[in-house]
Amino acid sequence: MRHSSAYVLAALLFAGYAVHAQGTPDRKNTYHSSGTAAGAAPRLISPEVRADRTVTFRIRAPKASEVALSFQGMKPMAKDADGTWSITVGPLEPEIYEYSFTVDGARVLDTANTMLKTGRTLGGNLLDIPGTPPRFDEVQDVPHGSIQMRTYTSTPLKRHRHVYVYLPPQYDSEPARRFPVLYLRHGSGDDESTWTFQGRAGIILENLIAQRKAAPMLIVMTNGDTDYTWAGGSSAEAIDLLGKELLGDVIPLIEKTYRVTANRANRAITGLSMGGGQAFTIGLKHMETFAWVGEFSSGLLSDTDFNLAKHLPGFLDDGARVNQQLKLLFLSCGTEDPRIPGHLDLADALKSHQIHYVWYPTPGAHEWKVWRHSLAEFLPRLFR
Repeated sequence: MRHSSAYVLAALLFAGYAVHAQGTPDRKNTYHSSGTAAGAAPRLISPEVRADRTVTFRIRAPKASEVALSFQGMKPMAKDADGTWSITVGPLEPEIYEYSFTVDGARVLDTANTMLKTGRTLGGNLLDIPGTPPRFDEVQDVPHGSIQMRTYTSTPLKRHRHVYVYLPPQYDSEPARRFPVLYLRHGSGDDESTWTFQGRAGIILENLIAQRKAAPMLIVMTNGDTDYTWAGGSSAEAIDLLGKELLGDVIPLIEKTYRVTANRANRAITGLSMGGGQAFTIGLKHMETFAWVGEFSSGLLSDTDFNLAKHLPGFLDDGARVNQQLKLLFLSCGTEDPRIPGHLDLADALKSHQIHYVWYPTPGAHEWKVWRHSLAEFLPRLFR
């Protein structure tokens, strides 16, 4: 007996339905897409910043016997019935702070807070206390730039490295425009990302641009370590390698990839601590490449054994030539930093050779608060 195709299809569908209906046991759907899963503790809020700028820190450690907050000293925390330890501090001044916990003697990060102090290691968590009006290094309602990360091959180090590039908002809005470049170097313990996330370099610049206090520019941030030791960023040999990498690999990459003005009048270099010593020596050895040179809190330059003539042969011989070539030589240090006497000695040496410089002391020790202020003072002086 022959059947039509429609009949055959209907029969197959019916048979499949019957098998499915007979072979599947009764089931009950108990899934809920909201609320707390059975047995799970509610999510901690830490740090909790209140309108009065008091802050509560929390960490869940039910089996711990002693927990403390490491923030401006060690502060014991109290434990509740659920095993959550907490402490409230403040009110705090608007600023970016670092903190961590100590749990039974072990240093622990706040896993409820994804704002981290990054670098060679995870140094701690960051706490951002907003200001009214907003701080100079706080995200504001202004045009915003962007960050790109690129990979390049370091010829002197023979390995792949990363570079962070901040592009000002005008880079997209003015496609025919070319821009100057600041090469910004980090300190020991940091890496190429730290000036972006903890230093807030791009945020500081875009706020200044919106106030018409700084020129739009690219900020280029590379890794200033050769082997992740002190010597790998501060010895004469390491700085020489880093200078070769900057001039031979990084600057050509930037000038090939981005719309920049490729001449010395449109290149600046500065850095903090270890990176300050790098920027000072690389920049002043290569005034044919950089017309704007700065440093913040450099330990190299502050050392009692530092010899300017040894590190920069011939630099002090002709102050008039240096003044003619350099558009800016900028020195900065925190007033509570033990490096400040060495900075004053360096300023005296420059003055005795009639070399022009700008000196900017700012309240604070060897800390990011100082370096953000130093950068905010340095940027408006560039490319004017």
